[in-house]
Amino acid sequence: MSVRSGARGYILRAACVVAGGALLLTGCTKNSESTTPAVAKVKVSKVDALAAQVPAQVKQAGKLVVGVNIPYSPNEFRDPSSDKIVGFDVDLMDAVAATLGLTADYQQADFEKIIPSIQAGTYNVGMSSFTDNTDREKSVDFVDYFSAGSQWAQQKGASIDPNNACGKKVAVERTTVQQTDELPAKSKACTDAKKPAINIVAFDDQAAAANALVLGQVDAFSADSPVTAYAVKQNQDKIETDGQIFSSAPYGWPVAKGSALGPVLQAAVQHLMDDGDYRKICENWGVEQGAITKSVINGAKG
Repeated sequence: MSVRSGARGYILRAACVVAGGALLLTGCTKNSESTTPAVAKVKVSKVDALAAQVPAQVKQAGKLVVGVNIPYSPNEFRDPSSDKIVGFDVDLMDAVAATLGLTADYQQADFEKIIPSIQAGTYNVGMSSFTDNTDREKSVDFVDYFSAGSQWAQQKGASIDPNNACGKKVAVERTTVQQTDELPAKSKACTDAKKPAINIVAFDDQAAAANALVLGQVDAFSADSPVTAYAVKQNQDKIETDGQIFSSAPYGWPVAKGSALGPVLQAAVQHLMDDGDYRKICENWGVEQGAITKSVINGAKG
């Protein structure tokens, strides 16, 4: 599973770097934090019936304390112009909080410390593109709100088959499952069939991988589906998605095991899904391919 299932996920940040001593990138894509686009906020109203279900302690505080790890564009990252944490996850959590008559108080934390801090009561909820999986469900409950997998991108008009990219240069972010699992397996299938291996070009961050594709220095890149969608939206005159999303799993917000807050957050997300605001937020960030229509608690499949 690619999406934050253990290792750090994909990061869109400064794009002009040297990677692996091989590629010097001379141009920059528009998917770095220094070029964050203006994204309109979707305004939502408090729903009294849902707000009445908020646990007393949270209601009294008037806020959701949210543990978040950044950067992870477009889901959660810092806007350099305002120094605020922004992104798809942020806009959705803000909308959920408003629906419940609350505000969201984002607390930056190391990714691996968020779930233990929820268990300890430091945070009410985590929001960091967590993959809901059965192992994590043993420790916390997850309110599922999105479906993410892996997806390739290619230059506009190209014809690269993600399942038969033998002999092609494919960019990935270093240490991700695309580098460690997906591309090696696909490359082995090539060599087993007596075809050329895939030339896997690893970068220290995802923005550099996208930049290499824009400049034509690689044939494709593979990344998390919302990250690919965001890069394409930012550079739609140069690159496009390639093939379907695969290896999908739900993103979920972790809350304390058995917490009464979980069903309330689930109901608020479902309300936003039903009235169309959830879809608008997805579209604003270019991640609508991963939009779902039903929020559940602990929807991981074994």
